[in-house]
Amino acid sequence: MNDKLILEVFIEVDFKSVSQLEGDAGGVVMIPFGGTARGEIFSGTVLPGGTDTQTVDLNGVRHMSARYMLEGTDSAGETCRIYIENTGHFPKDAPMPFKTVPIFRTDSKALAPYLHRAAFRGEGHSVEDRLVIRFYEVTQ
Repeated sequence: MNDKLILEVFIEVDFKSVSQLEGDAGGVVMIPFGGTARGEIFSGTVLPGGTDTQTVDLNGVRHMSARYMLEGTDSAGETCRIYIENTGHFPKDAPMPFKTVPIFRTDSKALAPYLHRAAFRGEGHSVEDRLVIRFYEVTQ
């Protein structure tokens, strides 16, 4: 696969604010986070409010949905924001990297035509005891 790396998000988890429950139908954990982002298309920070919500069903399948907003500078040097909804599902103890499907929205005039129309994929990597999300443009 020759997919092109376009952006990395370096996650900083707010461990004191993690919420979770275990019930008859499985478990839920909500993980608030911040962090930074950098790549060829954008450089900036994760705004407050980013949360990764993960559910584990009775079959041991983990469903994750991370939603967050970045603020920074686009590839044209303009200030902008990028909203990311990153979802995936995998076995509870899946090996790294885990795979995701991201959706992007932005107010960047330079990035909107690209982020709103191209196909992308994500990967979650453990790097030096830290989570790094890498986004790739899917090429054929």
